[in-house]
Amino acid sequence: MRPKIAIPQPHSNDPEHVAKAFPQYCQAVETAGGEPVEIPLHLLNHRIARLATICDGILLPGSRADINPERYGAARHPRTAPEDPARANVDELLLQDAHNLRKPLLGICFGLQSLNVWRCGTLVQHLDGPIQHSGTEKTPAPLHRVTFAPDSRLAGIVGIGPEVPEPATLTVNSSHHQAAAEVGGGLRAAAWCPEDRVIEAVEGVDARHWILAVQWHPERMTEDPAALAIFRAFVDAAARFRAHEQSLATRDFPSGIGDEVSLG
Repeated sequence: MRPKIAIPQPHSNDPEHVAKAFPQYCQAVETAGGEPVEIPLHLLNHRIARLATICDGILLPGSRADINPERYGAARHPRTAPEDPARANVDELLLQDAHNLRKPLLGICFGLQSLNVWRCGTLVQHLDGPIQHSGTEKTPAPLHRVTFAPDSRLAGIVGIGPEVPEPATLTVNSSHHQAAAEVGGGLRAAAWCPEDRVIEAVEGVDARHWILAVQWHPERMTEDPAALAIFRAFVDAAARFRAHEQSLATRDFPSGIGDEVSLG
């Protein structure tokens, strides 16, 4: 069976954006060999938890919302967008599920920011520098370079290992106006924009727990081998998690035990 990947809807109050964006995440997961499981944002918490239970990995997608800066102790910037409480609630539940069970986790754009704040990191609330990170009407998805920490998990995934001369870069799309500032606990920066040093990816420092989040949108460019490699690595990690959980279940409940139940 294909590993199941929980994907929350990007926004609770923007159906047009959800209809356009959500299928791209699903298609990327399917192309990589996974089975997407949609998590509606209006569900009660116990139903969200039930859906999370059947999933082997968590994908936190982008969103047009921003995180409430009170969550990381900052005053609101004039350009900070309103919070989406329903999306924030679902992310909280899924992040806790991934943390408790060491499920593989992939964050994309807002998903990186959500992960970083949940890990007690902070955000740059609005990027206003020489590099265009957010889109405009003329350039809805501008392009810029990213450079990688050569010993990072991400560098290995996209084929840029320690043996590649620095600085090794890739060109990615860009559609965000916020980014990680102080990196949260248990995470490390894995990629930057070389021109302005904006953090473009973070990953978990615990080798036993697959955690990766990127600020760009690889789901929009799966024709690029490096973009598709991110999803394949994530889905492969979810498959390993599924196999591990199944082996534990077999060990804890070997064949024959429980076949006969005494009613007293």
